[in-house]
Amino acid sequence: MRHMSLTRSKRIAFRPVVALIALLAFMECAPSASARGREEPAFATSADDAVLRSRIAALSPSVRPEEAEKVARCAYTTGRELKREWRVVWPPGLQNFLVNTGARKGGLCFQWATELLLRLDKLKLETLELHWAESFETTASEHNVIVVTAKGQPFAEGIILDNWRYGGRLIWGPVTTDPHYRWHENKAEAVRRLGKR
Repeated sequence: MRHMSLTRSKRIAFRPVVALIALLAFMECAPSASARGREEPAFATSADDAVLRSRIAALSPSVRPEEAEKVARCAYTTGRELKREWRVVWPPGLQNFLVNTGARKGGLCFQWATELLLRLDKLKLETLELHWAESFETTASEHNVIVVTAKGQPFAEGIILDNWRYGGRLIWGPVTTDPHYRWHENKAEAVRRLGKR
């Protein structure tokens, strides 16, 4: 009887910790007041999402439709595969906590971005370019994604590909209209990540 009461008291003591973690995770993902009036990124509906494919192809007349299709498919399937492999939970702040305490192998935003960058790079794209993007750099809220542009196109005209924000569900949208983040390119980080292969 005494053992049961100790176990129950541990569970009761653990509940506030879980509630605090969930609250912090929610706050990390909550939009700021400055985010109003900007466009939420869209969810990719499948590996063959026609809207995402067409938006990538529309970056420039020089973009080959088959490359746009490969990028959309790779970004979507990468999120789904890593979600299973890393046993991802939502919200992202909770997954981050589990990774940082050793309870999960992966799932931090830079890990999602790195895996996607490596897989997209293997496609040997000729009409599209990949960029490492950062927001809130060097803070606890830092977030990393991959941005795709047409070859030679400015970073600010690109499309973000983000698997972290919704735990493996790919979201995408224009770099400049994301209401939650202000994206900046880090060319050196892209080179460094690709060089670690």
